[in-house]
Amino acid sequence: MKITLIRHAEVEEAYHQRYNGHIDIGLSPVGIAQAQKLSRYFRTKEYDAVLCSDLKRCRQTLEAFILNVKPVYTSMLREKSWGRHEGKSFDEIIKSEDFEYKDFEQWINALDGEEYNEYIQRIKGFFTGFLTANPYDDVLVMTHAGVIRVLMHILLDISLEEAFSQSFGYANCIILDTDTWKFEELQCV
Repeated sequence: MKITLIRHAEVEEAYHQRYNGHIDIGLSPVGIAQAQKLSRYFRTKEYDAVLCSDLKRCRQTLEAFILNVKPVYTSMLREKSWGRHEGKSFDEIIKSEDFEYKDFEQWINALDGEEYNEYIQRIKGFFTGFLTANPYDDVLVMTHAGVIRVLMHILLDISLEEAFSQSFGYANCIILDTDTWKFEELQCV
C-alpha cells in the first residue's frame, strides 16, 4: 500500500509555535493559499480511501481538494492532546509550571493531556493495524506533524527526540510504502 501523508496547511498566526493539540483552530490566509496549491498538485490523483483528522485545520486543508472518494474524518489522526498546556508556548509553560526542561522525553511526559505512550499506541494501531487491515492500494492521509513524526519514530526505529527534530513544515507531503515501510519526501508545495 502507498500512503500519502500530508501535514495540514499553516494555522492562524496566534497559534504558531504553540502546543495546539486538540484545539480546533483554522488556517491562516497563507494556509488557505497552501491548501489551494496542494489541491492543484493532487488534482489528478485518485485514491482508494481518504482519511483525515477531524480537527478544523486538517478539514479546511482537505476542503480545497477535488476527490474521487468521500473522506473519512477521524479523531484517531489527531495530534496529541496537551490538556491544560494546549495553546501555550514553551516559554509560557516554563513560566507557569513548577517543572523545567531537562530532556525531550522528560518534557513531553511532564506536560498534561494524553499520555505519550497512549498517543504512540494510537498512531501505531491506526497505521499498522486498522489501515493495513483494509484492502487499499493507495491512500491519502491528512493529519498533523506530530502524527507523522511519531510514525517515523515507530517505523524508522529512531528516538522521539530525533523524530521531532525532523523538519516537517506546514503543507509538507511524504509517501509511505507499507511493503518496505520506507518514506519518500514529495515536493508538493
